[in-house]
Amino acid sequence: MPRVKLFIGNKNYSSWSMRPWVLMKEARIPFEEVMLRFDGFSPGSKFKTEIASVSGAGRVPVLVDGELHVWDSLAIAEYLAERFPDKRLWPRRTKRRARARSVCAEMHSGFSDLRTHCPMNIDASLPEVGARVLSEHHGVRADLDRIVMLWSELLSDYGGPFLFGKFSTADAYFAPVVMRLRTYALPVPAGIESYASEITRLDSVSEWIRDAIAEKDFVAFEEPYRAGASRQEVE
Repeated sequence: MPRVKLFIGNKNYSSWSMRPWVLMKEARIPFEEVMLRFDGFSPGSKFKTEIASVSGAGRVPVLVDGELHVWDSLAIAEYLAERFPDKRLWPRRTKRRARARSVCAEMHSGFSDLRTHCPMNIDASLPEVGARVLSEHHGVRADLDRIVMLWSELLSDYGGPFLFGKFSTADAYFAPVVMRLRTYALPVPAGIESYASEITRLDSVSEWIRDAIAEKDFVAFEEPYRAGASRQEVE
């Protein structure tokens, strides 16, 4: 069994879990996946009880490496970069690496309107919701505009196909945003659509999507827009 464990939530909903999972899969860092189903976030829920045994923060993801427990996706990414330096999870050049850290930190602390009004839901197809949210919530439009500008600049500066040329932590960090673009059919320029397609074609992301759809686990409190699960099939 791999020494490293990654505790995650439902793949259909847990965008923060997706980030280190995709990063580790793409870098071929072996790990054991431990999925804790979202049944509720109250203190007495099974999820909160189970996650409490590995993290006092009570949230996923959590990386367990022997006796060390690392929580928060950005802290996990930084730990992995130090633990597996040969994987080069950040760009090699200093200035490029600093810029990559900046965009990950912006994702980590920002884009709250997009995250709130367009929660990750891979199993769903909600183009009508996306159109309504963009028209009713100016903050979502501002977040989307910022993402388009940011990705466009990086793809132009570093030549693609990924944000910093080669796949890095930054691409794993924005993978859940790509899922939102798909679910809510958010309009983006052709160049951004091409980048989104590159992300979905990654083996790691394709596997996550398949697993998310295969869950067929409708969690009502994660579903502000649907009354029941869809019938998407795993490709």
